Amino acid sequence: MGTSLTPEFYERFALLLFAAMGVTFVLTLLFDALALRLARRRGQTPPALPPSVPPTRMPHPPVGTDHRTPVGC
Repeated sequence: MGTSLTPEFYERFALLLFAAMGVTFVLTLLFDALALRLARRRGQTPPALPPSVPPTRMPHPPVGTDHRTPVGC
């Protein structure tokens, strides 16, 4: 019992695929906006970033030190 996939099948499949993608996209936007609105109402805004502090440099090791960590003992 074999079936053949007709051009009509591919047309309907493509239509349903794009329709499902569109519905998914719209629902995602809707739920994201709703979640953001609820978070703002509850006052759950993300914490502000701390003011930028210039990075500090690590001090260079003193020249001529003989204190090295042994690799394998």
